[in-house]
Amino acid sequence: MPVPIRRLCVALTLCCALVAGATACGNSEKPSAKATAQVAALDAATPSPSTSAERQKFAKTRFVANAGLAAGATYQWIVKPWKAGKFKKGAKGRKLALVKAGLAGAFAYNRLKAAQKNAKGDPTLSKALAPLTAGIEALKNLPSKLRKGDENAAGSFDDIINKVKDAGQSAGAPVKDKVPSASQLSGG
Repeated sequence: MPVPIRRLCVALTLCCALVAGATACGNSEKPSAKATAQVAALDAATPSPSTSAERQKFAKTRFVANAGLAAGATYQWIVKPWKAGKFKKGAKGRKLALVKAGLAGAFAYNRLKAAQKNAKGDPTLSKALAPLTAGIEALKNLPSKLRKGDENAAGSFDDIINKVKDAGQSAGAPVKDKVPSASQLSGG
């Protein structure tokens, strides 16, 4: 029985120390309005870690990353199977190709929307992507179009991706395809 009693004593000592420490650190007084105003003024005077020029640089970097993932997913799971004829009715592996294309389409749409949001941080990118907004929105319906046998749907997806790449290139942010991992594709 000596071991359980030692454990009990150690546990009791630790609990008392934690309770005493928490009680000693607590402050029952409410901060005054003057102290709160001083803290707020100090926070406002502290410079932000990134300037507007750095934010624009980061916007281009994030745009390139998001657009690259969208382009890679589109090429790997939509364009390649489309060119191989996997989406045609009666083609071997059509169902699996459609499921992968649906996931890739949703992922690419998500990344394109994120890239579009990133582009707003850079005036040149924002102007270059402005005409593509309607085209990006139209990509939401890709899975249903492919399921119905519309073979032009994959081509339109490829066209929008190429236009986004061209817009990035013209704004000084060249986009390269980056195929996402399966966990990225299924996790969003």
